[in-house]
Amino acid sequence: MVSPTRRVLSCLVLLAGLLAAAAPGRADTPPIRLKVVGGLADVSQYVRFEEPFWRQRIGELTGGRVQAEVAPFDRSGIRGAEMLQLMRLGVVPFGTALLAVVAAEDPELNAADLPALSPDMATLRRAVTAYRPHLERTLHERYQIELLGVYTYPAQVLFCARPFSGLSDIARRRVRTSSVGQSEMVEALGGIAVVTPFAEIVPAMRAGVVECAITGTLSGHAIGLFEHATHVHAMALSWGLSVFGANSAAWAALPPTVQAAIRRGVADLEQQIWEAADRETGEGLACNSGRPGCSLARRGSMTVVPVSDADADRRRRLLTEVVLPRWVGRCGPDCVTAWNASLAEPFGIVAKND
Repeated sequence: MVSPTRRVLSCLVLLAGLLAAAAPGRADTPPIRLKVVGGLADVSQYVRFEEPFWRQRIGELTGGRVQAEVAPFDRSGIRGAEMLQLMRLGVVPFGTALLAVVAAEDPELNAADLPALSPDMATLRRAVTAYRPHLERTLHERYQIELLGVYTYPAQVLFCARPFSGLSDIARRRVRTSSVGQSEMVEALGGIAVVTPFAEIVPAMRAGVVECAITGTLSGHAIGLFEHATHVHAMALSWGLSVFGANSAAWAALPPTVQAAIRRGVADLEQQIWEAADRETGEGLACNSGRPGCSLARRGSMTVVPVSDADADRRRRLLTEVVLPRWVGRCGPDCVTAWNASLAEPFGIVAKND
């Protein structure tokens, strides 16, 4: 006859074995390894949020079941314009695509961040909320991508190497841009658009190739733009939305519990990135100008050009008379339908086929 003590010990051993078998991070179970391509290197979004999330946080969220390698796309040998196609093919199973960049091939994707559309964060949030369902469907149907997150960089504003008082002063100046839409907006202001990669902004300004640049408030500070420019405008001309998603086959191969953990984690990451972008928009202006509110050691002495009533009116006319019609011209009837179904009501602007 087995003693009560031995029965208790046997039950404890059995229970311990069952718990070990159920634990997601069992030592004898190989972890699920993910390869992730993130956003731009050296800027706050990647350094402070994306990289720590994939290198550490995802393991904590899954009890060690998932391990991830992450690298910024601009150091991965990948052309930004090719990201969605590489994800569709499964070459990049988990990746981040800058919408303004991939919009060169598929303009419909960047409707929520057209230049001159959102002069502040509240307006940008409204645009993304309205357009996100269409963006999710389009990525799934056209590229076989499961949309997991939508990120934003801080406001992209105008830096110039000599004084200006508003948007009307940009005429005849060479201005760095990063997208077709930005270039069209600059040219409508009478400026000369020069498409330039982010990493080449300072060399281009130093060499006189450009005398102004549109880029993020804090990212511009991070690359030392305040040492080469004297004035910065306070109006957000665009933001720099990006989408994070997974190849549909790679996503379907993950266990449901892992999918759920990634969704929850990325949703939290997205919220952190948006809050930081809002905060860093103001901090970028403060650090470039040396105003209170800058937490960084390096501070500039730039002049912040306030947004005048004339600038606000000009932005609206640029959107309705130039940016939106030219976007429709590149994009076609499907984009008119997409805009009018999602964004016409919240913005009070109806897109038309010319």
